Amino acid sequence: MILSELAACVEGARIVCCDRAAAENTKIGGLTADSRFCGPGDLFFCLTGGKTDSHAYAGDAEGAGAAAVVCERDLDLKIPRLIVPDSRRAMGLIASGFYGRPADRLKIIGITGTNGKTTTSYMLASILRRAGKQVAVVGTLGIYYGKKQIAPELTTPDPLFLHKIFADMVKCGVEYVVTEVSAHALFYHKDEGISYAACIFTNLTQDHLDFFDGMDSYKQAKKRLFDVRKCPVAVLNGDDPVGREIGAERSESSENAEGPENPGEPGEAKLSESGLRPQVPDSTHDKPRTIFYGLEAPSEVFAVVTSEDLQGCEFMLNLSDSLCRISLPMTGRHNVYNAMAAASAAMALGVRTEAIAGGLNEMKPVRGRLEWVGKYRGADIFVDFAHTPDGLEKSLSALKTHCRGRLLCLFGCGGNRDRSKRAPMGETVAKRADFGILTSDNPRFEEPTDIIAEIEKGYRRVSDRYVVIPERERAIRYAVGILKKGDVLLVAGKGGEDYQEIMGIKYSYNDNAVIREAMSRRPPL
Repeated sequence: MILSELAACVEGARIVCCDRAAAENTKIGGLTADSRFCGPGDLFFCLTGGKTDSHAYAGDAEGAGAAAVVCERDLDLKIPRLIVPDSRRAMGLIASGFYGRPADRLKIIGITGTNGKTTTSYMLASILRRAGKQVAVVGTLGIYYGKKQIAPELTTPDPLFLHKIFADMVKCGVEYVVTEVSAHALFYHKDEGISYAACIFTNLTQDHLDFFDGMDSYKQAKKRLFDVRKCPVAVLNGDDPVGREIGAERSESSENAEGPENPGEPGEAKLSESGLRPQVPDSTHDKPRTIFYGLEAPSEVFAVVTSEDLQGCEFMLNLSDSLCRISLPMTGRHNVYNAMAAASAAMALGVRTEAIAGGLNEMKPVRGRLEWVGKYRGADIFVDFAHTPDGLEKSLSALKTHCRGRLLCLFGCGGNRDRSKRAPMGETVAKRADFGILTSDNPRFEEPTDIIAEIEKGYRRVSDRYVVIPERERAIRYAVGILKKGDVLLVAGKGGEDYQEIMGIKYSYNDNAVIREAMSRRPPL
């Protein structure tokens, strides 16, 4: 593409160069935001708002052969400068244009919230596959579509990579993309250039306060996803106060919106042979819709739990008066919420009730999400990604209900992240578990014992029934070794991660593998 075509993607963009005509026709062969990987013909993005202002590296990009730069202020360069109001917003829009606006040919469902994003995304993907659709999943566990798997880097990939992947998804025949959308991604406008078919809100509890200056700014970042101008269908947790708040704001914003009234309930639409109803709304002129799900507050989608145990739960699901029975291989009320969120979005997209039930009933446990690892000496062992006070509360509460012996919890906190949640996490485990094993998570550039000391402050407010073992593998071997019949062990914090980050190095590591090795060391009693 040429520079003028990319400039047209961004309102207020202007090209600056001594030879304007030649600059407009500058050929762009690639996009990059890292001067170290900039090559001849690339368009280099100068970004602000992070740890560094990469305008300082524009000269390096020019020296590496960049054809032009995107910047927020003019720079002393010989190559053309595309000056934009906000380079982070521009990055997504330009990436979309460069790759031929692939997101417009995909039905993208965005999921945000503190907890539950990954599980909800896999549940929705399972439902859509049951409906006969080609589905991609983007999130914490990586990117999956067709036979392709891309290792995880960020919950929400950077726009330059994301739109490139979208383009490949289109070539591979993908129809639906279920993607996690983190608060950081929303704060940095990483989803510019994406028009969503629907968006899901799971919940909001404390996390990431190392980055956001308070819960309100964290909440405001999450709420960006549900702007009625880019989110035609919002699926909201009606039992979460922020979910209700988002719904009220959408209602107020759409009062003066043009377009026809909501075209009837989903059940009134004619079914297609593929198992999908026509997408509602099917254009940006339709009135935005909001669907609530919940177990407590009145909601369009709700459930009645009929049985639960450590291996899963069963419930009757009501989808706007269309009923189906669900049997999930995952325990805990929080997973019932995740299932309701996925089912609500599928319903809004026109999936038949039979396909929704089939997709959920065919679900396999999600890697590292309250995943049952095995039984040892008559005790059950689970791995979970829970790394917030609320996440630990929900997982421990789910396991405690069915624990016939002691409930043990092994956990730590990530280094160089939200320190304010460390003591509350310790207090939560002390309240819900019978015994705690405090250890290292991803210490990054912090000393593990310093992190554990902050956890202890909260733990000791409630209990002294814990042990400190900083080295995580040794801690797991200890925890497995003290298990007795009827006990339940929760190994929390890392979930399905296959590394442990220490002093900037990611070492190969996986909780599940370490647990299995520990189980094989000692003969079960």
